[in-house]
Amino acid sequence: MSEYVLGTPDVDVVMPVRDEARHLEAAVAAISAQEYAGAIRIHVAVAPSTDGTEALAARLAASDPTVAVIPNPSGSTPAGLNAAIASSSAPVVVRADGHCQLSPGYIARAVETLARTGAANVGGIQRPVGVTPFEQAVAVAMSSRFGTGGARFHVGGPQGPVDTVYLGVFRRHALVEVGAFDERLVRNQDYELNVRLRAAGHEVWFDPELWATYRPRPDIGSLARQYFHYGRYKRQVLARHPRSLKLRQIVPPVVCTVVFGGLVVSPWRRRAVLAPAGYLAALTAATAIEGRWQRGIRLRLATALATMHFSWSAGLLLGGSIRSSEGART
Repeated sequence: MSEYVLGTPDVDVVMPVRDEARHLEAAVAAISAQEYAGAIRIHVAVAPSTDGTEALAARLAASDPTVAVIPNPSGSTPAGLNAAIASSSAPVVVRADGHCQLSPGYIARAVETLARTGAANVGGIQRPVGVTPFEQAVAVAMSSRFGTGGARFHVGGPQGPVDTVYLGVFRRHALVEVGAFDERLVRNQDYELNVRLRAAGHEVWFDPELWATYRPRPDIGSLARQYFHYGRYKRQVLARHPRSLKLRQIVPPVVCTVVFGGLVVSPWRRRAVLAPAGYLAALTAATAIEGRWQRGIRLRLATALATMHFSWSAGLLLGGSIRSSEGART
């Protein structure tokens, strides 16, 4: 732990990007604006893109010697992360995404938390920020216990050991020890890495003072695909690490299966309609509570919540290996 207590270690930020031309410049600017006494280098792993991301990343690197571009021909998030990690050498590795912005003081606070706690990975709150009305509804859904099950990086809570965090700030030696990110997992690779870190005796630490923004999906179709992929890759993670299963991950597929079963058999057994009716009542109550501060959001919020629940559950229950067309977009 002494390497983090004595002075301020250099930091490498690793950022996998694909089709992030709208957000990349702001994401890099938020990192460059961090007030930190040590050196910060930004390693952007660029996947093949269709919106000019590659050209933009090259311009940023040409104008800023702290920015380096690393090719990520496979396009997947874990491959990009591993390529960026391999191209860097600082004792602290900060994960960032091309559509997120780190909060002011994020890196300095994270390094201090690493030193104070002895953890191998620290992280904070995912703060979804929507621009369109639908994105704003998804942002509320992603920050609610009804929508996400109550993981601290979604809803907040006291600092302390957790099973996973958003993004993450890592001790490099711990990353190398466990083999970094599993490139077979296009989704859920961060959770799976944290499972391996904890199994190796390391600690994953949540610090509510850390936060980073997140841009939600813009429509129902992309939201459904996102959560379907989340669920499907969660099943793969559970197949490898069955003891990592949490109660919050069991509830959605059980509830959604009961609701779907109730709809199917209700023509023959009228009481079966109680299951979908109960879910609808819970959805209505949650929507009223979570959307009480924003007028006109309730229908979109209910749609977002139901889409997240049923898409994630379908992905988890169907399982199997898939290829994601979204590549590095998380």
